[in-house]
Amino acid sequence: MSIEKIQSLEQQIFELNQQLIDLKKSLVNEKEIQNYQFDTLNGKTDLSSLFSDKNLLLVIHNMGQGCRYCTLWADGFNGLLPHLESVMSVVLVSKDTPEVQKKFSRSRGWHFNLASHCNNTYITENSVMKDQNNMPGAIVYEKVGNKIIKKNTCIFGPGDLYCSMWSLLGLAGIGLSDWTPQYTYWKRPTIMDDGGENIIE
Repeated sequence: MSIEKIQSLEQQIFELNQQLIDLKKSLVNEKEIQNYQFDTLNGKTDLSSLFSDKNLLLVIHNMGQGCRYCTLWADGFNGLLPHLESVMSVVLVSKDTPEVQKKFSRSRGWHFNLASHCNNTYITENSVMKDQNNMPGAIVYEKVGNKIIKKNTCIFGPGDLYCSMWSLLGLAGIGLSDWTPQYTYWKRPTIMDDGGENIIE
């Protein structure tokens, strides 16, 4: 295997991804969806309100604090948030209650707007994968006049286009089966200078 072959394949993937972007850009979906309700720390809100002052809204479907993979994706998106919010509103939704969402979000240093779908009709009718009500992914909605249109959707999964971790691991020759994300990578020292009693790991 030569570096030239690898670079050639990377160029093909780049070009295919550009074609994919063009296809998504040209997709026309005129089916209006309803103005779903969500729970937040400030009370009830609706999908229309989540747009704020933008006409595009990125809704990140997160499985909640119990998923290490969803946490990995959100950790990555968090760094991109100011860039994303320059062109569209962004909200992270999960089945967790607003209180649980806020506590977990603070522990990760996230800055997302948060909303809970509480396993209601929003997630059953707008899952990124049919018949899977807690599948991670994202949807971009567009507000056209008083209508809300579902513009594009995607599914998140190990090795996907939406988490740069997979590509960087691949660069080091580390495959999907070689690594699993964790909430923390701290390792207890072999020798504890303070005696090591009452450590909560």
